[in-house]
Amino acid sequence: MSVRRLAEDQFQPTGFAFNAENAAWADATIRKYPEGRQQSAVIPLLMRAQEQEGWVTKSAIEYVAEKLDMPYIRVLEVATFYTQFQLKPVGTRAHVQVCGTTPCMLRGAEDLIKVCKSKIHPEPFERNAEGTLSWEEVECQGACVNAPMVMIFKDAYEDLTPTQLEHIIDRFQAGKGSDVKPGPQVDRIYSAPAGGLTSLTDSITPIRFNDAEVPGPAAPEAPANAAKPVTDAPETDPKLKTPATDKKAAAANTKVKGDNVELARSDKPSLEDKNRPAGIERPETPDDLKLISGVGPKIEATLHSLGIYKFEQIAKWKKAEREWVDGYLKFSGRIDRDDWVKQAKALAKGGEAEYIKVFGKKPR
Repeated sequence: MSVRRLAEDQFQPTGFAFNAENAAWADATIRKYPEGRQQSAVIPLLMRAQEQEGWVTKSAIEYVAEKLDMPYIRVLEVATFYTQFQLKPVGTRAHVQVCGTTPCMLRGAEDLIKVCKSKIHPEPFERNAEGTLSWEEVECQGACVNAPMVMIFKDAYEDLTPTQLEHIIDRFQAGKGSDVKPGPQVDRIYSAPAGGLTSLTDSITPIRFNDAEVPGPAAPEAPANAAKPVTDAPETDPKLKTPATDKKAAAANTKVKGDNVELARSDKPSLEDKNRPAGIERPETPDDLKLISGVGPKIEATLHSLGIYKFEQIAKWKKAEREWVDGYLKFSGRIDRDDWVKQAKALAKGGEAEYIKVFGKKPR
C-alpha cells in the first residue's frame, strides 16, 4: 500500500468549519450513536468535510477530532488509511477514479487510463491547467460484471469505452456532469446479463426495477437434431395453405399481460411499411434521445438508423407509428407504458426545465 501523506502546507487553508447545513447534519449524525460511542461518526464526518471542501484538509481533520473529542492522531490515521479520502486538492468539477483491478484491466481499463492521461494530466492526482479535473487509478470498486468502470464522486459509470469516457469527461469539464446518467453506458439494466436473462426463462412477465423494464429473453432454441414434436393440430390449413389458426395455435402465438392479450411478435415489421415514422437526415446537433426514460445508447442508435434524431419527431408519433416502432424494437407496448410521446413533447418544448415541470423529476 502506498504511503499517504497530507498535502504540503502551501495547499493547506488556515481553518475549517462546517457550514450551517452541514453543522446541523453532523450534530444529528453524532446523536445516532450511543453515549460514549460518538467517535464512530468519524468516517461520515470526514466524508462530509471532503464533500464541502473537495478534499480533506489538515484543518478539517483537527476540526473533526475536536468535535468528536478524539486525539488528532486517531483521526489522521483514519484519513490516511482509507483511499476514499483525498488528502490534496483534486479537480473541482470531477476527480475520476479508474478501477484497475483484474476484471476491469482485462476489459480495457488501460485504455481508460490513457484517456485520463490525455484529457486531464499525464500523472495521477495532478489537476489539469484549469484545476477542474484530476484522476487516479484505484482498486476494485465492486462492479466487476460491468467492467471497465470509473467512479466520479459518488457515482459509478460502467461498461465504458474510451470514447464514452472522453464524452463524460467533456461534460464534467463543461460543468454539465449531471447530464450524464450514472450506471451502465450500454443498453442493459444495472448488472443484468448484457445478452438477456439466463435463468427464469419460462417467465412471461417482464421484470420492472426502478421504473425500467428488463426484457425477458427469447425461448431457448431446440438442438438441430431434436425430434419434431408431435401435435394433434395440423401444421397448415390444406385449403388456405397457411398456418393453422385453431384455438390451440392461437393460444401458442399469444401471451397474457395483465388483463390484455397481445400477439407475440416474431419478426420485425417491414421498413417499407406505410406506418413507419418519417425519418430525417442526421442534423448537425441531434437531440440526446437517451433523456427519454426507456431509451438507452443501443436503442438510441437503432432510432438513429431509422432517421429519428429529434424529440419533436417522437412527439408527433400517432398510434400506428408507435405500434410500428414498438414492433421493430420488440418492446411489447413499452413505448406507451413509458409514454415516450409525452416525454418527447416536454423535452422538445423546454428541455430539462419543462420535463421537471411536467414529471416532477429530472430526465434520466
